[in-house]
Amino acid sequence: MLKFTEEHEWLLVEGDVATVGITTHASEQLGDLVFVELPEEGAAFAKGAAAATVESVKAASEVYCPLDGEIVEVNQAIVNDPSLVGSDPEGAAWFFKLKLANPADAAALLDKAAYEALIA
Repeated sequence: MLKFTEEHEWLLVEGDVATVGITTHASEQLGDLVFVELPEEGAAFAKGAAAATVESVKAASEVYCPLDGEIVEVNQAIVNDPSLVGSDPEGAAWFFKLKLANPADAAALLDKAAYEALIA
């Protein structure tokens, strides 16, 4: 199940784990990224808490935790090469995997059509 947030994160929910990244729209707004800081594995976050930081030549921005949960994996590849976020933001450049405290909460997030309407 693919979901989106109003803060421009995408989530691919598979069972009780969501793979989280930033949308193509967010990546385009940020421009070329020069730095990515990811959360620690095992860290717990509440929905809306800042979980990661990205810096571009334009500005620094937070990536928010879309739902309550615990970080179970991070994508070291985007720390090593932040430009991946610009080339494949909704694929290989995911940020972290989140074990959801309540997987049913994902149903309340935006679907693709609602997100596209938001950014139109």
